Amino acid sequence: MRDGVAYCYVPRRKGYANPITVFTNIEQITGYLRRHAIRQGPKPAPNQVDPDSWVYDLGENSDCSVDALVSDNVADLVATFRELPTAKASFATKYVNRRLLDLDPAGRTRIRFSVMPEDDAHLPDVRTSRVAERIAAVDDFVAAGYEVHLNLSPVVLRDGWEADWGALLQRLDDELSPATKAQAAPEVILLTHNRGLHEVNLGWHPQAEEVLWRPDLQQAKRSQNGQDNVRYRTDVKRDGVQRLHRLVERHAPWLRVRYAF
Repeated sequence: MRDGVAYCYVPRRKGYANPITVFTNIEQITGYLRRHAIRQGPKPAPNQVDPDSWVYDLGENSDCSVDALVSDNVADLVATFRELPTAKASFATKYVNRRLLDLDPAGRTRIRFSVMPEDDAHLPDVRTSRVAERIAAVDDFVAAGYEVHLNLSPVVLRDGWEADWGALLQRLDDELSPATKAQAAPEVILLTHNRGLHEVNLGWHPQAEEVLWRPDLQQAKRSQNGQDNVRYRTDVKRDGVQRLHRLVERHAPWLRVRYAF
């Protein structure tokens, strides 16, 4: 199965494909997680990830909302973290899977819905849930007991980006409930890309590369996972982050940005 996210780190790490992930040893995985969380004990001090809990990222190599369509792995993980008072699960998603609303996470699983302006999403985010559908689902997931954050991601710097992001932030302010606004704490992620994925995209989705591959604005980056990627130049990125912070302050000041990179 090929996911439609044209820039994402997941296909970069899976041979430029993005198959659904299913674990056959889920009992071993959940058992290890329980033992590890117990060894960690209570979190001694707050940090930008969470004030109270150790947070375990479940979705480093996949979109758990999609994985949950074909297996019970995600349900097993949500049930595991429901019983761990010092730990939380977390995953980012671009897909609305309403089956997850039945899992009773009891506040111990954080879903990070990625949102971006529709004019950006229709190019790099094909075959994912529409941004409007993600926004419409947020309050339902909060009501079902999830902690829901919003990833402002990716921020693509192109003509008109500030006006479109301002409109999106205003839409979030207009449509989301007070309960959601009280917990929303986004990541701001400016676009990172990869030459290998760029070459693949030229064959199947070249329109996206017109905005994603910008050598005039980008520089080489060695990511923490050891991959050689490209990102916006330091000066371009710094200016973009500052401009987006100002847009948040103007349109959705309740968004407590945890970090921006």
